[in-house]
Amino acid sequence: QVQLVESGGGLVQAGGSLRLSCAASGSFIFTINPMGWYRQAPGKQREMVATISSGGSANYADSVKGRFTISRDNAKKTVMLQMNSLKPEDTAVYYCNAPIVRWGKSDDYWGQGTQVTVSS
Repeated sequence: QVQLVESGGGLVQAGGSLRLSCAASGSFIFTINPMGWYRQAPGKQREMVATISSGGSANYADSVKGRFTISRDNAKKTVMLQMNSLKPEDTAVYYCNAPIVRWGKSDDYWGQGTQVTVSS
C-alpha cells in the first residue's frame, strides 16, 4: 500500500505564506519516484501546481511560478510546497501525488488533501 498524507493547510490572508508537507510511505521507492502537488477548487478540474523529479528538477504551473517552491527530503520521504505571496485564486484543496510505475503501468496515488484558503 502507498500512503500520502498532506499537512500544513489553513487560512491565510492574501500576500501571506504557507508551507505544505506530504509524508510518503508504503510500497514504492520514494528516492527514485517523481512527486507532485496538485490542487482542485470547487467546480474545477484538478490541476498540476508543481512537480519534482527524482533528481530534484522542478516544474511549475505558470500561475504559481516565482511564488511557490517544491522540494523533497528523500531521507524523510517528504515533499514540501512552500507557498509565498498567496492570492485568493490559490484557494483550493491541495493534493500530494505519486505517479508510480509497476510492471510497466503507471498509476497515480493521491493523499487525502489539505485545504488552503486565502482571504482577500
